[in-house]
Amino acid sequence: MQSGAPPADGNGLDAEEPTFHQLSDSERFDWLRLIRSENIGPATFHDLVRYFGSASKALEAVPDLARRGGARKPIRLASEQDIEEEWQQLYRAGARLVALGEQDYPRALAHIHAPPPLLTIAGNTDLAQRLTVAIVGSRNCSAIGIKLTKMLAYDLGAEGVTITSGLARGVDTAAHQASLSTGTIAIVAGGLNCIFPKENLDLAHTIARQGLLVSEMPWNWQGRAQDFPRRNRIISGVSAGTLVIEAAKRSGTLITARYALEQGREIFAIPGSPLDPRAEGTNNLIKQGACLVCNADDILANLTERFANAGSVTGLISEPGGPSQIKESDDDLDSSVRQDFIRILSPTPITIDELVRQSGLAPGDIHMMLLELDLAGKLERHGNQSVSLIP
Repeated sequence: MQSGAPPADGNGLDAEEPTFHQLSDSERFDWLRLIRSENIGPATFHDLVRYFGSASKALEAVPDLARRGGARKPIRLASEQDIEEEWQQLYRAGARLVALGEQDYPRALAHIHAPPPLLTIAGNTDLAQRLTVAIVGSRNCSAIGIKLTKMLAYDLGAEGVTITSGLARGVDTAAHQASLSTGTIAIVAGGLNCIFPKENLDLAHTIARQGLLVSEMPWNWQGRAQDFPRRNRIISGVSAGTLVIEAAKRSGTLITARYALEQGREIFAIPGSPLDPRAEGTNNLIKQGACLVCNADDILANLTERFANAGSVTGLISEPGGPSQIKESDDDLDSSVRQDFIRILSPTPITIDELVRQSGLAPGDIHMMLLELDLAGKLERHGNQSVSLIP
């Protein structure tokens, strides 16, 4: 494997910030192979690396764990050949991989639940360490919506705020265009080699040169409908607050607002006419407690100093893994115990704390059995530490 990862540069943070961990190329390769393997998302990745101490050891253990979880066929691990190909393609294109716990990883994103272990990035990572505000809204926004978006994005940028959005049509596009000169981050749902929509390809290339382009998906991944909510959690996760401009009652934009709420971030909204369906979602957010915004000062006045620095990065996973709640559970575990535990689960989400209370089992045993079910493709993870069986 040829090295393509450049050394980490300083990001202007205070010298007393915690020490960051820099992965070696071999560790980064194993991380990429683990997160690209079947049935392994960020939460499962974190559990595996914490328990086994490294991605390399986790890769060895995954097939047996999936079998114990009841997998009907052997789990598919990403091949070394496929990972080598992705590795070379992205570095040849001028992009690179940054891992959780490294200096260039967006500091605020590191503090959400189950942050992406690896991001593919192109551009200036310093922008992700500054105070950041997400601006999101309708793809089919009004002319006044576009005007407000550009005004607020420009005014916030003039105050040193980085603007984040999702490179979609409408509000997202306007937010990126207005903040190109001051700093913008585009989070995409597919791979960086598969920009959507196609009409924003030139804008994406400009952002890669002047701003920052980010994805957690494989380099050549075509974004699917289910990938956009995953992207939305990153948009809100890198940001101290999320501003919603024009969102219908059932708009996908409101998913970003929900993630921001779950992540403990500020939510801002611009009120609109009650006669305009595109304002129904934003008006409801204000009813529910979102900060009503008329200008950039309304946002700046509500963002606290702690968001500007995004806290420390101590306690994040790195090689070797940190402490884990998981305790080893092997084939000797009574099958009736496993069956009784699975009966407690259902397609309705339940918190892990509630599983501990109802089952009477040790938390370590529960975490291990959940991990096994997850690797077998039988478990779905939700926000707020909830899980459910896949029907």
